[in-house]
Amino acid sequence: MSSKGKVVCVTGGSGYIGSWLVHLLLDRGYTVHATVKDLQDERETKHLLALEAADSSLRLFQIDLLDYDSIAAAITGTVGVFHLASPNIIDRVQDPERELVEPAVMGTKNVLAAAKQFGIQRVVVTSSTSSITPSPSWPADVVKGEDCWADVEYCKQKGLWYSLSKTLAEKAAWEFAKDRDLDVVVVNPGFVFGPILPPTLNASMSVLFRLLQGSTETYPDFYMGCVHVKDVALAHILVYENTCAVGRHLCVEAVSHYGDFAAIVAELHPEYNVPRFPKETQPGLLRAKNAAKKLMDLGLEFIPIEQIIEDSIESLKRHGFVS
Repeated sequence: MSSKGKVVCVTGGSGYIGSWLVHLLLDRGYTVHATVKDLQDERETKHLLALEAADSSLRLFQIDLLDYDSIAAAITGTVGVFHLASPNIIDRVQDPERELVEPAVMGTKNVLAAAKQFGIQRVVVTSSTSSITPSPSWPADVVKGEDCWADVEYCKQKGLWYSLSKTLAEKAAWEFAKDRDLDVVVVNPGFVFGPILPPTLNASMSVLFRLLQGSTETYPDFYMGCVHVKDVALAHILVYENTCAVGRHLCVEAVSHYGDFAAIVAELHPEYNVPRFPKETQPGLLRAKNAAKKLMDLGLEFIPIEQIIEDSIESLKRHGFVS
């Protein structure tokens, strides 16, 4: 699938992953329709407009995930859609249905409906490992991967609203694809770290920031491994351009425990107050090095965890979040 002259839409284009995806798409010669929540907010637009080739190949659109017409305007004239836009709130959720579940699920349905209306070739949906875990009934001797789904009832009982929103949104995407005969493929990233393009700190990088400050939170129901933000963006492009890519695609450099990540951070950067963690911070999670085999088979060579950490801390320093 050649990129030359191709126009694609990226929803959530101003976000942490979205900005990197727009960057790589422009580098590959695509013309990009990137959506933002507020065109008047420079925190969403300035870093995108500064990208190379933005002047000639980038158009920004303001959308509301619950407003079909705004989504349709952004998708008009494109041949492919990358749907990344979704609320990313893990803490301090006041109204989970209104803040997380409804915009995630209805937003996905609206994007797919617009894609179907305009005859889009392929839609790449950004899900998460939060739609794979928590899955407490999964066999302890089997590596969690694309066949595993988060337990919806467990998420509701435990108040894991982000996992619930991502799981229900992905299930809605697959149901829509089946019922309406739309070509959908999904990427499921773990905790995403690496260089920050937007001026604000996203949820995953906030986890590293808090760890460097001495936080002892272990994210037992969320963490399943980490991945470099550039690899996540590249994964989206690979599954879009390779028609042989089907289904879900786990996107982590390894299935691992949060304690493993923290231990490497502490080893590489003893100058920070990184606490010690027990070996099993994710009870029942079986570790695996090459769990993201589907993406590896498409040619993705995952950046190793040591480089992920170095790039992340360097970026936090550059943006003034840590010294």
